[in-house]
Amino acid sequence: MENISAVTSFILIEYMGMEDLKYLYFIVFLLLYILILCLNLLLIGLIYFEKSLHEPMYIFVGNLAVNGIYGSTILIPFLLSQLMSYSHEISLGLCLAQIYCLHTYAIAEFSVLAVMGYDRFIAICHPLHYHIVMSPQKVIGLIALSWMYPFIAFGMYFILTAKLTFCSRIIPKVYCANFVLVRLSCFDTSVHSIVGLISVVFLIAPQLLMVIFSYAQILRVCLLASRDSRVKALQTCTPHLLAVVNYSVGVFFEVIQSRFNMSNFPYGSRMFMSLYFLIVPPLLNPTIYGISVQNIRVRILKICTAKKQVHRAS
Repeated sequence: MENISAVTSFILIEYMGMEDLKYLYFIVFLLLYILILCLNLLLIGLIYFEKSLHEPMYIFVGNLAVNGIYGSTILIPFLLSQLMSYSHEISLGLCLAQIYCLHTYAIAEFSVLAVMGYDRFIAICHPLHYHIVMSPQKVIGLIALSWMYPFIAFGMYFILTAKLTFCSRIIPKVYCANFVLVRLSCFDTSVHSIVGLISVVFLIAPQLLMVIFSYAQILRVCLLASRDSRVKALQTCTPHLLAVVNYSVGVFFEVIQSRFNMSNFPYGSRMFMSLYFLIVPPLLNPTIYGISVQNIRVRILKICTAKKQVHRAS
């Protein structure tokens, strides 16, 4: 039992593959983090200060941007500090905190995307009742649900992981993940795995069903609508669909890593798959909505034009 209680920290061995180019990696990840912050804060600020963007669709986009900052802030500053570390060690407490934050980020991302899908369903299938259905109270309720559900639902399952004891210190990733930590447990985790599988259903199934239902109804309406209406619906849904696909790719990569032995994969591929859902969605989501959504794009262009005029005047 002495060996079991002694494991209070872990070694993140994937950082060892970055040793030779750690300063280059540091600069790249720092620039990515600054870019993520700038893009998402610009989007949040734009939605907050522009009264014409105080509509449910844009408010949900703002929440997606907030979650993007949350997810990237959990990982990238930690990643930068580990790149400059020689031991690449993380305490059990920090590892558990990181697991909780990263998983709540992932679930919250899907929850907000599901709510956005529902919003598009109401806008396209029930346009005359949109402002009645998507009332301010309803919007606040949906936002509260999309944030509270991940933190409470995952927290109930996470208690099981927090109670485990561990016999190995080696984590083959650049951050702590629940499925990896469970494998390091000293005891049989069959029950934990079954509960985890059931939890995944409850954590993801409601959002998945909402997205599928929303787009099934949108597709049904579009098939009966005129060509112009179909084009308009497609333009309205494209940013959201791109965000869903982008997020789904990240989830797919995580599933592959949790189910298969990745040690034979090239180091670069493993890193890309590990970091995708924590870096790419927060980077692409504000870009997608900034370029694809006309109201947001127009206001960004106005800001840029105003800055140019001020610069010329000075």
